[in-house]
Amino acid sequence: RNESKHADTLLGAVQLKSKLRNKCQKIHEGISQQGTTALLNEIYTEVYITEGGSGEANNEHEVRQIEAACRRPETQEIPIKCNDIFRPLPGQNKAIKTVLTKGVAGIGKTVSVQKFILDWSERRANQDVLFIFPLPFRELNLMKEKKFSLVQLLHCFFPETCELKPKYYTNYKILFIFDGLDECRLPLDFKNYERLWDVTEVTSVDVLLTNLIKGNLLPSALLWITSRPAAANQIPPECVDQVTDLRGFNDPQKEEYFRKRISDQGLANRIITHMKSSRSLYVMCHIPVFCWIAARVLETMLGEAESGEIPKTLTQMFTHFLIFQIKHTDQKYGRSTKRQSLSHPNHLREHVLALGKLAFQQLEKGNLIFYEEDLRNSGIDVREMSVYSGMCSQIFRQEFELQLGKVFSFVHLSVQEFLAAVYVFMSFISTNTNVLQQKHPGFFSISKTPMSVFLNSAVDKALQSQNGHLDLFLRFLLGLSLESNQTLLRGLMTQTGRSSHSKEETVKYIKKMIRKKPSPEKSINLFYCLNELNDHSLVQEVQTYLCRGGDHRLHGARLSPAQWSALVFVLLNSEEELDEFILRKYDPSEECLLRLLPVVKVSRKAILSGCGLTEESCKSLTSILQTENSLRELEMNYNDLQDSGVEQLCAGLESSHCKLEILRLSGCMITEEGCSSLASALRSNPSHLKELDLTYNHPGESGVKLLSARLEDPHCRLDTLRFEHMAKIRIKPGLIKYVCDLTLDPNTAHRRLSLSEGNRKVTCVWEQQQSYPDHPERFDVFPQVLCRESLTGRCYWEVEWSGGGAEISVTYKGISRKGGSDDCRFGSNIKSWSLICFNNSYTVCHNKKETDISAPSSSNRVGVYLDWPAGTLSFYRVSSHTHTLTHLHTLHSTFTEPLYAGFRLYRYTSVCVCELE
Repeated sequence: RNESKHADTLLGAVQLKSKLRNKCQKIHEGISQQGTTALLNEIYTEVYITEGGSGEANNEHEVRQIEAACRRPETQEIPIKCNDIFRPLPGQNKAIKTVLTKGVAGIGKTVSVQKFILDWSERRANQDVLFIFPLPFRELNLMKEKKFSLVQLLHCFFPETCELKPKYYTNYKILFIFDGLDECRLPLDFKNYERLWDVTEVTSVDVLLTNLIKGNLLPSALLWITSRPAAANQIPPECVDQVTDLRGFNDPQKEEYFRKRISDQGLANRIITHMKSSRSLYVMCHIPVFCWIAARVLETMLGEAESGEIPKTLTQMFTHFLIFQIKHTDQKYGRSTKRQSLSHPNHLREHVLALGKLAFQQLEKGNLIFYEEDLRNSGIDVREMSVYSGMCSQIFRQEFELQLGKVFSFVHLSVQEFLAAVYVFMSFISTNTNVLQQKHPGFFSISKTPMSVFLNSAVDKALQSQNGHLDLFLRFLLGLSLESNQTLLRGLMTQTGRSSHSKEETVKYIKKMIRKKPSPEKSINLFYCLNELNDHSLVQEVQTYLCRGGDHRLHGARLSPAQWSALVFVLLNSEEELDEFILRKYDPSEECLLRLLPVVKVSRKAILSGCGLTEESCKSLTSILQTENSLRELEMNYNDLQDSGVEQLCAGLESSHCKLEILRLSGCMITEEGCSSLASALRSNPSHLKELDLTYNHPGESGVKLLSARLEDPHCRLDTLRFEHMAKIRIKPGLIKYVCDLTLDPNTAHRRLSLSEGNRKVTCVWEQQQSYPDHPERFDVFPQVLCRESLTGRCYWEVEWSGGGAEISVTYKGISRKGGSDDCRFGSNIKSWSLICFNNSYTVCHNKKETDISAPSSSNRVGVYLDWPAGTLSFYRVSSHTHTLTHLHTLHSTFTEPLYAGFRLYRYTSVCVCELE
């Protein structure tokens, strides 16, 4: 009898696999079942899935999330293959029972589910799972008012399981897939829900789901839930073992898609090249559905030599997409007596407006799927849905494979937003109605509102949105205001003359809004809006600075707020690698950092060393550290942050979102108080920081003890902790914290040089040779001398001279001492570096290469800073009165052995190594 039951179970599993294979092997790529289909295995391109951090909601507009994801270096992500989502990640020691996969609309969540099921049904993967039960929320919504037991619910969806007895559900490995949590209209209440343990007990569908997710029903079953980011927090975090982020296509996958989708590889390459030429289009290609839209449009325009400008903006792309669907309608139904009226411009306009109204009303509610009730509320006769679906089968679709009712949707959120913009724009030019501000249905203004006032009001409304839900809608609306795009839609426009206006007024208003310094995300969207209006003036202004190359590109630039915003936009949308952000490349200042924080946010590594940063910078960086997928490496050496700045950073470090692995705070004036804050942060968030550099600080014994204890903590990931060069002087501001004590070496001094003041001062006495004994290290031709102390690490000293002039140098000990060749003279060989101070001017010299410095020599005092590990040697002019430092020049090299300070004196010159405290 047991063998018979087991056979029945296996038979049911085989039948279910067969059914799901037949259902999943074909894909209606972005379109309804009325269109053509393709085999999923032939066109499927693996999407990019990563570890997703927490399951908290992200309410930002999904285009913002896409743009942020495409800027984020893939090196900071852990890629996960679709079939491996239930496998623990490296370093995880737990079983994965429930997975929550987040992803924006159209990014490939449902297709990934379909491919997972197909691979299972074709015995390619996950064969330890006997039953997979896909239960999309859009279908479960239709059962909102009904009551079932879990067994009955499965029998309803999967008749093949009728022979599976209730007690056997715990004997086999089962996977439930709940696709589209964001589409759920069931009251999922995880606090006040009815507890349920019996799979045969009848209750409402929402109670069944909450008990499955909480693990009361079938606690051994696997669960896979997919959701848009805004709805992810509906599932309590304690119910989720793994959160994954579905990022769509990365750049190689974009190209792979077009080459699979388009058989003509020459045409595919032309399409790829064109998409790369427009950043706004290429960013959107992270979304598989948008790749499909672009392929549909460009395959026709480039492949069939279609007349007209090739789309370069989103509005142009979607306008052509709509045109192609209208043309398809005319070709399919224009000669049919039954559907003759469909091709008539008035009827066509009415249907597009009806869809646009539905799109706009549901966009304001945040809905992507609609039921018959939603359509009726928007004034659409459900009995005419075949007309709507027939007219735009690849824009508006009805799900046909659902068993329990009808569900409708646009092919993608961006299509919904475009049609919403078309509706709003056409309402304005037809009846002077601004539906964005409309308070009473059917109301329209008698007086004619200028187009610029209407568009400005749309800009204001979009800026008021905290999460940017009108960002893309605004881009489309502004794009439609151009006559070139209206010409394309002339079949729908009834008053094209009414719609004409000067775009300069709108451009001027958008630039005014940019100058008001909105949030970085809003500012970036405003630049995309300018792009839709074909205005690139602000971007072109800042690109001239970036063309300078090298370090300090923005030094002395005095950018306006609008230009700073333009610079952020350019950097975020350039092809320049953002894996590493180096502040000194632009301007080593706190203002530059605060202006470029959006760029820092998307970089894996931020190098902010020696840029005069303070507590204010730390406060701003904290907000970045507290975001998901934040910086993995932060270097803030040589900034006087003090304990207060470190305390600000720790507020970010202790966040569960913080994934920082390396933190370098060398020479930041940190005491035991700052160390205490760091130790506390590591106790709160011990899972990520691996390396902490606190060299050249003053942590004291207690600070060292507190942080060393974290090294011993088995729960703390910290494995490298550096405390070298600790001293009280390290908490002095500026470079003085690196001061070193130097004395002149008599064994190296030329006989024309006289040493005094405890070997800290040297004077050139040309007429009188000194009676120094012979020594192999003595310079015998050039009047030069070296100091005794070898220099590595970070060292700072100051020198004051009087008289004709002097050369202030560093050199390897192996520099030649005998003879008059260049091998002996400081700055004239590969072994030495010099600053020449002569005739109120400065010149830097290394290996015979001289560089004049355009800085007035108003002081005879020079500061020298050697950062041996970083390979930099910097010279500063020191004010005699205020002791402030003015940077003169920095030399870059790779130092291979210890260096020694040295001096070459001109006649009647004295040089003194200054005492610093």
